[in-house]
Amino acid sequence: MTNTSPIERTGERPGASNSRLPEFYRTMRRIRTFEERVGELFVRGQSAGSMLHLSIGEEAAAAGVSAAMRPQDTFTTHHRGHGIFLARGAEPARMMAEIGGKEAGYCHGKGGSMHIADMGLGHLGANAIVGGGIPAVVGAGLSARHHASGAVSIAFFGDGATGQGVLYESMNMAALWGLPVVFVCINNQYGMGTRIDQATANTALHERAAAFGLEAMSVDGIDVEVVADAARTLVEGARAGRPGFLAISCYRFYGHARKDKSPYRDEAEETAGRLRDPVGHARARLIETGLAAQAELDAVDADVAAEMDATIDFTIAATEPPLASMFRDVYAPDEPEPEPVRTRIDRVLARD
Repeated sequence: MTNTSPIERTGERPGASNSRLPEFYRTMRRIRTFEERVGELFVRGQSAGSMLHLSIGEEAAAAGVSAAMRPQDTFTTHHRGHGIFLARGAEPARMMAEIGGKEAGYCHGKGGSMHIADMGLGHLGANAIVGGGIPAVVGAGLSARHHASGAVSIAFFGDGATGQGVLYESMNMAALWGLPVVFVCINNQYGMGTRIDQATANTALHERAAAFGLEAMSVDGIDVEVVADAARTLVEGARAGRPGFLAISCYRFYGHARKDKSPYRDEAEETAGRLRDPVGHARARLIETGLAAQAELDAVDADVAAEMDATIDFTIAATEPPLASMFRDVYAPDEPEPEPVRTRIDRVLARD
């Protein structure tokens, strides 16, 4: 099945249910504000490493797809995956602590921004390699089918990963074996500094998946409800043995990474692109339909801001992981840990 569903203007969704829109709005606002605080942590010099990739402008993809998932489902993300993990139920304070390289983080400060993982929430791991996390969901899907767990595994990746061969190998295997897998391409229009129409002649990315036999859909990521409807269709199809592919078109508000001032985009393009704001769209629709008053949404925003402000304080106050924990979670519990170089040097020098 190939179904292209572009939403060119706000409000064009006849017969749609708005019952989950207030929930979606809060989720997207939490993602947006969290990412803004991540940027603040970087400016303060409190983040671990020099690379941070924000998902501002992509909130509907995270909120809409996550809403279709069940507790037993698993997923992988790319280097721009903070919002996806947050939508899945991650604790923002622990996430921020991980980004800050602190012991209280999800990976005890050793994963950082691009390698957060948590098996308890089904997060098989973020990956800094473009497309690197995609094949893991094929293995997870094969395991789910073997154990009849009813789980679906979802790979989140950017449009840049459509230039990686491992995506096509993974799609072919998932389609051939009928695995419970969904591939979600968050098309933010840029692979680093290259616009998608300068990288590929056919920008209808879902058509590639359809050629492999996947159920393929393409939606506009400005409308979280449209995203959620498509995700629900594909995820439930995958649960029944029909793997799928969902392309979600959105606009990356800022540069590739926190230091990137995106000189490859002119001001007019960025201004127009930021009008495609899923958070602003949801807010306007809530007010328009009478599901929420402006004052109520202002209160939500203030509550979320306070929650995310606290993540900064928590992270700055948290301690760094001790040197002795260097090999924790790297080797099996019964495997002897290798001797740190510093300890070995001290031991050798002590003999002299």
